[in-house]
Amino acid sequence: MISNEVEFEPYRLRFAQYGRVQVPGFLQAAAAERLHLCLRDEVPWTLAERSDGVAKTLSAAEYAALSEAQRNVIYQRAYQSARDGFQFVYDSYMLVRALQEGRDPGLVLHLVLEFMNSAEVIEFARWFTGIPDIVAANAQATRYLPGQFLTHHDDEDRKENRGVAYVINLSKGWHPDWGGLLQFHDAKGGVAETLMPLWNSVSMFKIPQSHSVSLVAPWAAQPRLAITGWFLRAKEGVSGTSA
Repeated sequence: MISNEVEFEPYRLRFAQYGRVQVPGFLQAAAAERLHLCLRDEVPWTLAERSDGVAKTLSAAEYAALSEAQRNVIYQRAYQSARDGFQFVYDSYMLVRALQEGRDPGLVLHLVLEFMNSAEVIEFARWFTGIPDIVAANAQATRYLPGQFLTHHDDEDRKENRGVAYVINLSKGWHPDWGGLLQFHDAKGGVAETLMPLWNSVSMFKIPQSHSVSLVAPWAAQPRLAITGWFLRAKEGVSGTSA
């Protein structure tokens, strides 16, 4: 599934220097196209939000049943909460949770979780990042519609022992005016670097690292589609094997 046409070494060196990098043309063309169609047309999306300080998820059925007015109430509550701290509202499909619950067994997206935990990908991640104790990966599909966002945070999670985040971008022809930009924050409260969600690219960055996804503009012509997750490191006292 990873493209055979990309020369990864220059990107690996940049990652080693800066702790983040974006690699274009990451997946084989046919795989990228199939996953794009799946995200665009087939995923039963849930709504992830944290408008009252507690992360929660509306099921696909609950989300689909919301009226436009009810969705606007959630958005407005999220905007107000975002003024004071960490906040998000976006569409999500958690692959690990869906697998555990036996949901949507025919969804092609489930193959991504298997692929990201294959020996091939785990070995690639160890080589590319220089982190030898990566043992597994988790994954979720994300869809940012107009008005959705994710404020600054650093992704650190000691329980999961996250080592590196990845974002496989699967929106075509994205324009910077549409928002949905992956922005890295510096120690002074500014923006150190911004990455566009370029078609069939993967963005990878070490954890912890302060970052955000800017608000998708009301005039965006399409959703911001991606498969995101983390490469997980072995926990202390646990031997490393790929999941």
